Amino acid sequence: MTELAAYLGLFAVAFGAATILPFQSEPLLVGLLASGRFSVAWLVIVASIGNVLGAVCNWVLGRFLDRFHDKAWFPVKEASLNRASTWYHRCGRWSLLLSWMPLFGDAFTVVAGVLREPLWSFLLLVTVAKVIRYVVLAAATVGATAALGF
Repeated sequence: MTELAAYLGLFAVAFGAATILPFQSEPLLVGLLASGRFSVAWLVIVASIGNVLGAVCNWVLGRFLDRFHDKAWFPVKEASLNRASTWYHRCGRWSLLLSWMPLFGDAFTVVAGVLREPLWSFLLLVTVAKVIRYVVLAAATVGATAALGF
């Protein structure tokens, strides 16, 4: 695998993982980190950018496609949207700091679009959340591979 292909693949998977696609970026990131062949900083940057841009797609979906939320093809099921909306109303924009979490984190990004969260605050909070997640994962992986002698 060439270096460029690895970074592009990580970007694509991280992007998809933040959308409705059933992707997970963590296994790929851990594998690339464990290989020791790539820059830890660049892997974190690429994964973070891809994941944040995927979340922006959700925000756009929520912002402009809310009128279709009862359609079968809509990316978030109504029950998930209602749970996320309730949480979002209770905690406000700060709930976007949980956008990194599996299962309901992506719903928060759609709800933020539905509820017209300004893009600047959305980007700030989602970027903080996603970068911290990847930094913690990278630190744990690098630490574990060093401790195991890989």
